[in-house]
Amino acid sequence: MGLPGLTMVLVLVGCSARTGPSWKVFPLSRRSPHDGLAVVSQPDGFGLHLFLETDTSDPERCEPRWFPDAARLFNGNGTAPFSAGLAPRDEFFAVVRREDVLAALRTELKALCKQRAPQALWQWTDPPTQASEVIPVLLPAYEGEDLLTDPAEEQRREEALLREG
Repeated sequence: MGLPGLTMVLVLVGCSARTGPSWKVFPLSRRSPHDGLAVVSQPDGFGLHLFLETDTSDPERCEPRWFPDAARLFNGNGTAPFSAGLAPRDEFFAVVRREDVLAALRTELKALCKQRAPQALWQWTDPPTQASEVIPVLLPAYEGEDLLTDPAEEQRREEALLREG
C-alpha cells in the first residue's frame, strides 16, 4: 500500500468517525420502576431525564400525565447517569417528536399504569410538542380546614382556656 492508498484510508476513517450525536434512550427511574426515561441527545452523555407520571383520576382509565419540564441528564453514556436542574422546554418538545422516544415512552408509561392502577384500561395520549399544547395540572384548592392556624392566634386561645380554668 503506497502513500496514496494510506491517505485514502485515513480520509475515509476520518470522515466516518464523526457522524453527529448518538441518540440513546433508556429507562432511568426516579423513585420507582418505569417513572423516568433518559434521552441522551447531546455529545458527552448530556440530554434529558423525562419524569413520567400517570393520570388515574378516573378509576377505569389510566393515561399519561405530561410534564414538559424535564431535568438535565448528565453522564448518560457512563455507568452512573444522573440528572439535575431543568432543561429548556424546547428540548422536551424536540425529543418527544422522535419515534424511538415515543416508543420508549409508551412502553414505560404502560408499565407504570399497570403498576399503579392494574384494573384500569391503558389509554395513550400524545405528549405536547409545543408550548401552546401544555395543559397545566390543576390541583384541588386548599380548604380552610386544611390550613394551619396562625400560631399567635393559637397561643391566645390556649391562654384564654387556661384563664377560664
